[in-house]
Amino acid sequence: MDTQSDPVADLVAQLAAALEARGWMMATAESCTGGLIAAACTERAGSSVWFDRGFVTYSNAAKTAMLGVPAELIVAHGAVSEPVACAMAEGAVRMAGVDLAVAVTGVAGPTGGSADKPVGTVWFGWARKGQPAQAVRCVFDGDRAAVRQATVLRALQGLLASLA
Repeated sequence: MDTQSDPVADLVAQLAAALEARGWMMATAESCTGGLIAAACTERAGSSVWFDRGFVTYSNAAKTAMLGVPAELIVAHGAVSEPVACAMAEGAVRMAGVDLAVAVTGVAGPTGGSADKPVGTVWFGWARKGQPAQAVRCVFDGDRAAVRQATVLRALQGLLASLA
């Protein structure tokens, strides 16, 4: 019998309890993870009590159309940037009408990196209703799957921290 805990499931359980205790709903706005954060949340039975929706906005056009991220912001800073991550998170809160959202935009690889934004670079944005988003940049090691998995973990950790 495997007695090791699943860190993603553990974080989702903590997040579920914290959101349920507040009567809050959350959403995700995902680019490089393609819906993995939403999938991790909805893997938990009863998630409809606290999880509203996930936006998969892989293209720049989707970020603009679905989340209201200004196209000019993407042109000025690039999709993988602090301003875009914040705008994605704030857009998810606004468009879904939820209390809390996380956004991720990054370069999962194996191609697409640059000197300024190497493969593994991910910008996170966390937003609460009525407050400006907070952002963090991380650079993860490993292949595409490892970068995406690390992104899911960090996104969930940040959601929990934003509820503290």
